[in-house]
Amino acid sequence: MTRCIRHAAAFCALLLLALLVNATRVQVVQSGSLDHNPANRRQAIVRFGQPRGDIVVDGRAITGSKDTGEQLRYERTYKNGPLYAPVTGFASQVYGTSFLEEAEDDLLSGTDPMLAPLPLWNDVTRARNPGGKVVTTIKAPVQQAAYAGLGGKRGAVVAVEPSTGKILALVSAPSYDPERLSGTSRTVADAWTELNGWPSRPMLNRAIRQTYPPGSTFKVVTAAAALDAGVVTDPDEPTRSPSPYTLPGTSTQLTNEVDGCTNASLRTAFVWSCNTVFAKLGVDTGLSAMVETARNFGFNDRKLRIPSSVAASTFDASLDKAQLALSSIGQYDTRATPLQMAMASAAVANGGSVKAPHLVDRTTRADGDVVDTTGTRTLRQAMTPGTAVRLREMMREVVEKGTGTNAAIPGATVGGKTGTAQHGVDNAGTPYAWFVSWAQGAGDPEPSVAVAVVVEDASADRGDISGGGSAAPIAKAVMEAALRAAQLGG
Repeated sequence: MTRCIRHAAAFCALLLLALLVNATRVQVVQSGSLDHNPANRRQAIVRFGQPRGDIVVDGRAITGSKDTGEQLRYERTYKNGPLYAPVTGFASQVYGTSFLEEAEDDLLSGTDPMLAPLPLWNDVTRARNPGGKVVTTIKAPVQQAAYAGLGGKRGAVVAVEPSTGKILALVSAPSYDPERLSGTSRTVADAWTELNGWPSRPMLNRAIRQTYPPGSTFKVVTAAAALDAGVVTDPDEPTRSPSPYTLPGTSTQLTNEVDGCTNASLRTAFVWSCNTVFAKLGVDTGLSAMVETARNFGFNDRKLRIPSSVAASTFDASLDKAQLALSSIGQYDTRATPLQMAMASAAVANGGSVKAPHLVDRTTRADGDVVDTTGTRTLRQAMTPGTAVRLREMMREVVEKGTGTNAAIPGATVGGKTGTAQHGVDNAGTPYAWFVSWAQGAGDPEPSVAVAVVVEDASADRGDISGGGSAAPIAKAVMEAALRAAQLGG
């Protein structure tokens, strides 16, 4: 009997040891894979078991959390959702996250180790800190001016501070209310289907995720390349450019929308947007110099983040001379996001230096203690400072007496460039209206804002849309708002 008891006790000890080994395997070895297993609802329950940290604009939270009392307890709420949707994105129990909600998800959800009071504290306690806050660079009056200016038309507006790269406005239209995607009810699924089914694609962030042919706004890049390469040494000298211009190796003739472009100087061609002059300038400058200058402005950069990822703007590095001529006036395969063209205008305003664009000023813990800050960072030098000075002069003349007079602001110095980009089969689509610009307030040492506007309103008549007519007034309103905000100290 004693022997049987010993055997039973030993067997029980082995069973206990096996249970301990298995518990250790599950709790330690397999914890990571189990935590991230889609079938494990505990993660979702914990994730939505506390309020999410807020995204902040001008000191005010534009997000919140609503206690539903359900298993996935807290739902995301948004203030002025359509206005800020391109900035915030959405945070959905069903469909995940996008834009800032995605890029800063660890901090907002409270899982970022930097939120813990001590290193590795959360790993030991399995606790979760309150969600942190994301303080953006957006200025509410500038954002509102951009949104109102588009008025629901398809398009986008980006405004940046040239000297720092801070994004002051990021608007895409038409927009949507991200709060419609919060929760788990049937209405959330219906909203997702509806939003993704609309032809206007309201969930597409046109400011950073859509590329367009930039049209004549790309002449900023071509002019910089020609001046830096020494192809043009005096902006006021004739350029020996015929009108019409026969594309090299073809019988196709390129024409202009205005008169007076034959042998026009670079300054005249820029102010009145002569296609023939800039097409020939691109060919004369050469493919390698054009590609290099475009790259210095930010084209062909597939790693740019703000911190959300940005679609790459492109300038083809494999072109024949005819294709190069068209690419040099922002057509053929040249494509740019509105953010990229705002960066181009900012580079001119900032002496040729391209600052890294960024949407987050700093992140903090729930109590306001700073976790991280975003400093000013130079990406590259797009052009020499001397070339930037010349381009600022020419952009100023576009607004004072050229195609961009609708962007003039009394008491301020404004530079700009219009663009009307053809697209569609045989260029039959409604042209995209572009305007890029910068503004300097009276008494300010340097420009304080650079703007890019694109309008792609498919309902407009082909003859009623142009950069100067459709996009310049929007840019003006945005620049005025930015100048007022700068005068108020923020």
